[in-house]
Amino acid sequence: MTKVKICGLMETQHVQAAVEAGVDAVGFLFAPSRRRVAIAQAKELARFVPEHVIKIGVFVNATQEEMERAFREVPLDFIQYHGDETVELIETVGLPSIKVLSVRGVDDVRNVRTVQSDYILFDTPGTEFRGGSGEVFDWSLLNGDLPRDRIILAGGLNAQNVKDAIRQVRPFMVDVSSGVEIDGRKDEALIREFIQAVKEEESIGWR
Repeated sequence: MTKVKICGLMETQHVQAAVEAGVDAVGFLFAPSRRRVAIAQAKELARFVPEHVIKIGVFVNATQEEMERAFREVPLDFIQYHGDETVELIETVGLPSIKVLSVRGVDDVRNVRTVQSDYILFDTPGTEFRGGSGEVFDWSLLNGDLPRDRIILAGGLNAQNVKDAIRQVRPFMVDVSSGVEIDGRKDEALIREFIQAVKEEESIGWR
């Protein structure tokens, strides 16, 4: 069953809408972005997230101290590394991890062999910030022999294309942010529509 993550949450009502619709994971951005939240803000939002929903903190080249503090105080379940973090840093931090690979071509996908993290997130390269471009990359680049049970797919997903994405990539989880926004702000109806689209595809049973 493909899981669903709604990323870049900043407001209580959007967290609640995602939880009520059956989200599996929520993402809080601690990196430079228009969706950035402070640790105190994420801690407040996390009060509305039940235990069975995974809380993921997204960081770009942050210090070990910053990540450990957020993990402890929010609290988080996973650290998502969206920058130039090394294998050595991820191992040193030692927390449950997701490493992001920006996909421009086949060589970027091959880098999966060097990644030592619990999950690997494939995303479209960012423009102004890391990720969050709202653009789709070529999913056919992921057609090779990949650890499907560790793959998270992001990049330009929305309720209209996520079913095709699941059929083609067969990821463990799909991750959406701008695809559930209107004018840069999360929209409750779009959040519900996206989660419902994933659940409808899963009810068909693609495995």
